[in-house]
Amino acid sequence: MFFFNYNRINAGISNPGVKQHMDALFGEERANALRAKLPGLSPELREAAILEALANEIHSLGGKFVLPFTFKNSEGTRTSHKLIFVSKHFKGYEIMKDIMAAESSTTDEGVPSLTYSPADASMPLLFSLAQPMSKLKGMLLEHYAGQTCSLDEIYESHSVGKPYIKKNYREALNTLEAAGQVSAYSTKGTRRKGTYPDHVKIQFKGGI
Repeated sequence: MFFFNYNRINAGISNPGVKQHMDALFGEERANALRAKLPGLSPELREAAILEALANEIHSLGGKFVLPFTFKNSEGTRTSHKLIFVSKHFKGYEIMKDIMAAESSTTDEGVPSLTYSPADASMPLLFSLAQPMSKLKGMLLEHYAGQTCSLDEIYESHSVGKPYIKKNYREALNTLEAAGQVSAYSTKGTRRKGTYPDHVKIQFKGGI
């Protein structure tokens, strides 16, 4: 876990006076690509591009799972800094995501923002428009069409780089199963309705 001062990095990436430091952080090739890419981007896309470059550099150094937690300013209008968690193992990633989810200042349909913003309490509508659970159900139907998987297999292969926690996947599968869009069976012969332990396999209908 390390502290990432987004404000200073955002200001410094195009500053010749700190070029050496930026090159060391992102790698010279990625830093140069960022300098060429960032001008003209909106603040949101600029932040995403910087974070993507950082994650790619971490991956190149052997960090398999990268999980950022964002802190906003008091008005909730700008990112001030981030905490970046890095792990080589999915279990560590899963545990830290659950911790960050609990510390998030907002959730939408049970999906955590992985962000702390003092302003979120006064502006809940802005976050609630995203409808992330509807998106998750659609992604699952598309990504796993024709496949049979357990909940753990789905969570480990699909959740990396997304805000969803295991509870969200369980709820999405419950809804899809109730709607007849997926089916589930136990390899041990018995299963409590609405649960997805390791011995329960979820069958997705084939793609079109």
